[in-house]
Amino acid sequence: MEEIINLQTFPIKFRRNKSIASPFEKNHCTYLLLDGAIHGFLKVGTKHITTRIATEGEFVGPFIDLTFGPSEEYIEAISTVSAIAIPHETMIHLYNNFTEANIIGRMLAEVQYREASERATVARLPSAKLRYERFLVSYQHLIERIPLRYIASFLGMRLETLSRLRTEMAYKDRK
Repeated sequence: MEEIINLQTFPIKFRRNKSIASPFEKNHCTYLLLDGAIHGFLKVGTKHITTRIATEGEFVGPFIDLTFGPSEEYIEAISTVSAIAIPHETMIHLYNNFTEANIIGRMLAEVQYREASERATVARLPSAKLRYERFLVSYQHLIERIPLRYIASFLGMRLETLSRLRTEMAYKDRK
């Protein structure tokens, strides 16, 4: 299994604002992020709605492509990204031939499910303030690193609303 992984995976870089995956192209790989950040988003008219943000150590890609065909999600580099590309054919071969790969795949699916569940929880909170407070707990590592426009979109609010909330919270912290 290790030999197959070493032979069939490969390093790859994506420049800032470069598309990593889209509904209009066949996505052949999943990526393990080594450095940099991405955002996943949906296009609704001319608006981009951020669905997820990922950084080092996370797997990204349209996982739905493995089984169900193209995803509606676009994935784009927020900064320069270094990653390891894992071809879907390799993943399928490993799943079909190695019990360990299925165990690892299940564990990764559980992580993806937990992350998707947290994103769904954040999105359903009834006020912008509650969504931002939850973001600060669940995604503290992103606050200084990701442009606010992506965070605002992820939280389902305008950039002005996020800026106001941040100012209010900073003012309360100083008191």
